[in-house]
Amino acid sequence: MRFLERREFIQQSVGLASLVAAGYFADDAEAGQQPRPAQPNPRGANERLNVAVIGVRGRGRDHISGLAGRHNCRVTHLCDVDTAVTASAVTLAQKAQGGAAPVVVGDLRRIMDNKDIHIVTVATPNHWHSLAGIWAMQAGKHVYVEKPVSHNVWEGRRLVEASRHYNKICQAGTQIRSQPGIRQAIEYIRSGQLGACTVARGLCYKPRGSIGRCNGNQRPPATMNYDLWCGPAANRPPHRNGRFGTVHYDWHWIWEYGNGDLGNQGIHQMDVARWGLGKSELARSAISLGGRFGYTDDGETPNTQLCVFDYGNADLIFEVRGLRTDPYRGASIGNIFHCANGYVAFVNYSTAIAFDNNNRELRRFTGGGDHYGNFVRAIRSGRRQDLHGEVLEGHLSSALCHLANISYRLGRQVAFDRRNGALGENREANETLTRTIAHLRGNNVALDSAMLTIGRRLNVDVRNETFGDDRAANAMLTREYRKGFVVPARF
Repeated sequence: MRFLERREFIQQSVGLASLVAAGYFADDAEAGQQPRPAQPNPRGANERLNVAVIGVRGRGRDHISGLAGRHNCRVTHLCDVDTAVTASAVTLAQKAQGGAAPVVVGDLRRIMDNKDIHIVTVATPNHWHSLAGIWAMQAGKHVYVEKPVSHNVWEGRRLVEASRHYNKICQAGTQIRSQPGIRQAIEYIRSGQLGACTVARGLCYKPRGSIGRCNGNQRPPATMNYDLWCGPAANRPPHRNGRFGTVHYDWHWIWEYGNGDLGNQGIHQMDVARWGLGKSELARSAISLGGRFGYTDDGETPNTQLCVFDYGNADLIFEVRGLRTDPYRGASIGNIFHCANGYVAFVNYSTAIAFDNNNRELRRFTGGGDHYGNFVRAIRSGRRQDLHGEVLEGHLSSALCHLANISYRLGRQVAFDRRNGALGENREANETLTRTIAHLRGNNVALDSAMLTIGRRLNVDVRNETFGDDRAANAMLTREYRKGFVVPARF
């Protein structure tokens, strides 16, 4: 029985809750037994790997460009729920691989059924990332999953566990980790040549326009299987009609599907910040402040957000600015690492510059790489240690974004003149908040009438990735999954 049919048949027979409790989704054997070995995959340099790309409107096109006709790979299948976006993707793949056109499939579960597919790449909206990756590894395939690797903390950890249980290579789409210049700069910071690093900043200064307001529920495109697009999320009519239509892209600013710009663009810089600090776990506390300023629209996530993570001997401070803004120390989409004897500015995806405390340039690091090539090499070697963006790294950085968003969503709204004390005695965080206020004033935000959301300070049980006995916060570590699209609880 095929992947889709087997799950649907058993779900209808015994009920989904019973399946999860019994561990059905863990493997095809009885609970407690070892998983059935996956079919052997080509490993030799001369053996071709067949690739299926799921989601081809946005990042999926980059997946096609990175793998089609390269690294001895062929994109044999494309999958998208919207038939209106597949034609140009087929042409892109066909040109890259000497005329060989991929097969188009509308339901990702049919991709899992195909034993000739060795690699699945996931470029769906965020709410599908973990489940699609887990299903692919359960079906014996290696996975490249876009950032963030999860829509919530709990399912991200399950994605990591699936990779371990099924012994599959799983690369997070944090491509900055494969840039030689950035890797050298990280080594420089962690070597201590500039002294101890006490603050790592992540910057997402990326102006975003309003998505507008619409009256009531909207219709999804007639070319789209909207029920399948919703997948693990609730199947509610779209309530937006922005620059990209009723469904596409603007889902980033709706909590049911996206994680705001913190989990969209910002996850890249969050990952670099944690990497540079050398932290392989969550922070011990998190707090987030902000709001959606400058316009009124159907977006739910903040377009202005300040996040502070306490790592004990260092702070990770993150800023999202969705209104017009100037760079900070030469960076807009980047990172700043403050060390005892200077700082390092990561000014783009491939370049970082070290300065002393007098702003004199000390060293420059530059050079681009190939994240897809690194992924394929790890598949051929069979060593997850060869990955630059191994799924555990993707999970931890994605989870930091989720922690900050939970803090924000549990916050209280106060007048701007009542913000004092929100960040305690943290000098760097308070200085950042002061600059944020000036930034909003510079964009003509009427602070006298606007309200600031001050998030709850969350204390993190780092080992268990929970908030101790904070029930309200713990409830937001996961979500209610729709029948037929439930992330398995264990493997």
